[in-house]
Amino acid sequence: MSQRWLITGSSRGLGRALAEAALDAGHRVVATARDPDALRDLVERHGPAVRLAELDVTDSDAAARAVALAVEAFGGLDVVVNNAGYGDIGSVEDTALEDFRRQIDANLFGAIIVTKAAIPLMRAQRSGRFIQVSSVGGRLGAPGRAAYSAAKWAIEGFSEVLAQEMNLVGVKVTIIEPGGLRTDFAGASTRLVAGRAEYDAVVGRAARMQAQYDGRQPGDPKKAAQVILQVAAMDEPPLRLPLGSDAIAAISAADRSRLAELERWGALSVSTDYDEIGAFQ
Repeated sequence: MSQRWLITGSSRGLGRALAEAALDAGHRVVATARDPDALRDLVERHGPAVRLAELDVTDSDAAARAVALAVEAFGGLDVVVNNAGYGDIGSVEDTALEDFRRQIDANLFGAIIVTKAAIPLMRAQRSGRFIQVSSVGGRLGAPGRAAYSAAKWAIEGFSEVLAQEMNLVGVKVTIIEPGGLRTDFAGASTRLVAGRAEYDAVVGRAARMQAQYDGRQPGDPKKAAQVILQVAAMDEPPLRLPLGSDAIAAISAADRSRLAELERWGALSVSTDYDEIGAFQ
């Protein structure tokens, strides 16, 4: 069945692969980018099935216009994909506060802004899907990416709450957690600052690995797009879905480590309860 999609960050990477996959599958798409001229070829190939919207996700008025365009062009909106974002590498000490704000604005507040723009429509329809593109960096601290991880961890918490609220009105939420996809995210989209020697074992190593990693990531963005199409069609989609063998390995290791730490220090944690609490357990 044809769905009506709105995809942020459609000009390249996963967003571009997803826009193309959705259109090829017969869906209708509002494809958005800060520079929609980069998407003109989609109109040439798919005609009225695609509409282009200029969208800086941190602009709430622009987000409202993109949602309104979906309603005007397609009569509603079934799937919103919050994909736009980026992440630089640098130490906490050497990342300027303004850089923290820009990355958190793009990766976190952008998704919140677009989500809030679409909620009233989906609530009224009592149907819809939010696909929130997080990252492995939303489940573990990504070395050298404090701002990015801060935003993605927040996306995870925001989306988990959103899922509980939206479930009451028939709207589903899935958090997508990609590992390394072979896009330009690790290349032109990323600023690498190895920084000072004191942090080289973490930040410098991450910058070197990122440079070597570009073009060798295990994840195929076209396959990732096809999986997201499947998730958007599920009656009961997962709340979280890691993408890629590297994502599964990293998240599994991190979860095991957290559980082991929880168990190791459990007695100390419980020691903060009032003495009488145990009588009610």
